[in-house]
Parts: sequence; structure tokens; C-alpha cells
Amino acid sequence: MRIPLMKQISWYLIAAILIISVVPRADAAFSPSGIIPLANMGSDSDLAKIQKVIENKLIRERLEALGFSQENIQQRLSGLSDQQAHQLVQELDDLRVGSGDGFGVIIALLVIAILVVLLLQLTGHKVIVT
Repeated sequence: MRIPLMKQISWYLIAAILIISVVPRADAAFSPSGIIPLANMGSDSDLAKIQKVIENKLIRERLEALGFSQENIQQRLSGLSDQQAHQLVQELDDLRVGSGDGFGVIIALLVIAILVVLLLQLTGHKVIVT
């Protein structure tokens, strides 16, 4: 009677250590104020960032496929106001941050699958696929 209990406790400890080791480290920091970026809004740096993104080969090819020439793109960029250029740069930065490859989702699914298998092992259930 003592051995099955030890076996269950050891499986529980293994699962707990595995879960604790997967949790990412969180660092705390001050969040920036919304007023500061608006005060430091520079149209030259914003236009330089937009130009750098447009110079990307994939983006340039996609814009050409949509029917935009380089002159047309430059004309539209010069017609942007400072606020519009700044908003575009912020949206481009948000796109880069959110453009993950799904690695976190894959890890989460693997952890869930391991937990289900572990739970089935601990409860003594067997899944038979026919």
C-alpha cells in the first residue's frame, strides 16, 4: 500500500517541477506615459522608419503587385501629416511585435498534452483507439 502512494507522489512532483520550469520569467518595468511619445514626435525619424520598412524586398514586391510605383509611394509618404506618419510607425511597430511564429502556442499545446497523459496515468485510465 505504501509503494503506490510513493509512486503517485513522485509523479506529482515530476509534473510540478516540469510545470514550474516551463513558466517564463517576468520582469517588471515602468510603463511609459502616453504623453511622452507625442511630445517627442519627429516626422524625420518617422519617415525614415517607414522608408526602411518599404525598402524591404517582400513589401516592395507586394506594393508593386498592388500597382504602386516607387514614385507613387514617395508622393503618398510626402503627403502624410506628422501625426499620420507617427501613427503609421506605431502600427508598424505593433505588427512586428505581434508577428510571432506560434512557438508559444506549440509549447502550450505540448504542456497540455503532457498534463492529460500524466493525469490519465495517475488515475489508472487507459485510452484505447480502435
